[in-house]
Amino acid sequence: MVRVAGVRFKKACKVYDFEAGEMELHPGDSVIVEVERGLGMGTLVYSPREVDPAVLARPLKKIVRKADAVDIERLGFNTERENEAFAICKERIIKYSLPMKLIRVEYLFDSSKAIFYFTSDTRVDFRELVKDLAATFHTRIEMRQIGVRDEAKMIGGLGPCGRELCCSGFLADFEPVTIKMAKEQNLALNPVKISGICGRLMCCLSYEHDFYQSERKRDREKERESVRDGGKDTSDTGKGEEKRQRPDRDRGKKPGKAAQGQQQGHKSGCGGCGRHDKKKHRPRDEGKPGQVAEGKPGGADGKPGQGADGKPGQGADGNA
Repeated sequence: MVRVAGVRFKKACKVYDFEAGEMELHPGDSVIVEVERGLGMGTLVYSPREVDPAVLARPLKKIVRKADAVDIERLGFNTERENEAFAICKERIIKYSLPMKLIRVEYLFDSSKAIFYFTSDTRVDFRELVKDLAATFHTRIEMRQIGVRDEAKMIGGLGPCGRELCCSGFLADFEPVTIKMAKEQNLALNPVKISGICGRLMCCLSYEHDFYQSERKRDREKERESVRDGGKDTSDTGKGEEKRQRPDRDRGKKPGKAAQGQQQGHKSGCGGCGRHDKKKHRPRDEGKPGQVAEGKPGGADGKPGQGADGKPGQGADGNA
């Protein structure tokens, strides 16, 4: 059996397995490990566990030792050199008028190489830039072009939800995200709302994709069962869909006759208000005195009301 421990080199970076040997290690310990480029310094993510060598795809590199004060001091020195190299490289990019955007500079633990990460929409001829940087820093120079999602991962920031970006917070790998995922979740296909700060579809669209697929499959199975039972949908999902869609079906419809106050047997325009004569189908009070807008109503003695000019009031048809 082999004791295997997980080590991470950068925040939100992929966790790599290393052979721990007989060392006593705990999560959070800084360790020096073997890498392809020499030595590297990382943080232990999980404690060593016993693993059968037969299940390993290839032999693992080893954890050399725990990081000491000298190693931590060297890491701080490399960080200072990275900041210095970043500022100088930006000046050189402007000097040579190169169509590129510098994102980050990373020194290897032993300072044997400096890696410059950049983005560009076109092919860049940076041969003169590499010569200039190599003469300035006296180390090997590597220019590495990255995409917009890797740029967001390195820079970090806050997403539309107000939380730290998933890619810079905990995502180790980028999973494929498609517009179909947004459609299956009934999201508005507004590019502003479903895109992250990198301009690509948000990674969180894939988090619940499997759940939506399983729920749709379950709903289809219940629909087939309801058809076999005689067309009655006895599932809770069917009832929920009916309740959810009912307001959409009624939206935009005019209220019925009962809501308008109409009764059966009356012509349109009557309204069934009870103030009309059914035989002549005209207002009962039509033609009576005292119905002029400006006239005075009839008095208590039963005499007809008078208008503003003192004459008896007239009805709507002009008759007293």
